[in-house]
Amino acid sequence: MSRLAKKPITIPAKTEVAFSNGTLTVKGPLGTLTKEFRNHVKVVIENNTVQLSPAFDSLETKAMLGTYVAHLKNMLAGVNKVFEKKLIIEGIGYKADVKGKDLVLAVGFSHLVPKPIPADLKVTSEKNTITVSGMDREKVGQFAAEVRAVKKPEPYLGKGIRYIDEVIRRKQGKKAA
Repeated sequence: MSRLAKKPITIPAKTEVAFSNGTLTVKGPLGTLTKEFRNHVKVVIENNTVQLSPAFDSLETKAMLGTYVAHLKNMLAGVNKVFEKKLIIEGIGYKADVKGKDLVLAVGFSHLVPKPIPADLKVTSEKNTITVSGMDREKVGQFAAEVRAVKKPEPYLGKGIRYIDEVIRRKQGKKAA
């Protein structure tokens, strides 16, 4: 069994947790998050804590238990504070603009690249920095990864889109004889 699942998870103040028919719902000051849980896990909510335990003894259940604990902790954190990812655009003429419900990227292609912004995320663009924020950690990370995948940083000049804390290993390039 997962070491994380052995400890009860405390529910923060001003947060409500409900579990019914395989759906976990977490309500907090910033909004509501729901997630479908398969029948591998039993959820017990009592005394301002949540306890997850395996529903039956199998290898898959043991493997999924830690994942469900991580999902629950991310949901509890997300309804109380906003998750945020920052990306940096490097390169001459490279830029990003938020136009309506799209993030429009100009990253060295012959055309602009529009990325539709999911409804529950907030995306801002200032100079060469894109900030993606929202309650759902998975959606924030997924959208940031999709934006980065449009133009990954290259190792010679470092041009492209990278995370703010990402380090690009530079290659030396050609030398004159």
